[in-house]
Amino acid sequence: MNQRLLELATRRGVLQARIAAQREALVQHVEPLEVILALGDKGAEGVDWLKRHPLAVGAAALVLAVVRPGRTWRWAQRGFVVWRGWKSLKNALSGGR
Repeated sequence: MNQRLLELATRRGVLQARIAAQREALVQHVEPLEVILALGDKGAEGVDWLKRHPLAVGAAALVLAVVRPGRTWRWAQRGFVVWRGWKSLKNALSGGR
């Protein structure tokens, strides 16, 4: 019985060492993505801020419309086209619901 327990303990130690090595390898493979993921987090925070402060967005749009009406109109058209495209793509991917 002691021999069996010793074999199990040895096997467990080997497996734990392998797991530790795999974790270390995973950390090394994921490190380059950390910068990209951090940028994605910053972008998501920016979108969240815009959602929480719609009045600021509206005020900025109004200022742009007064200062540069032609340019603002062109960008508004482009934004509308992108928004409609996104909605259509989202609708198509969800199965038309």
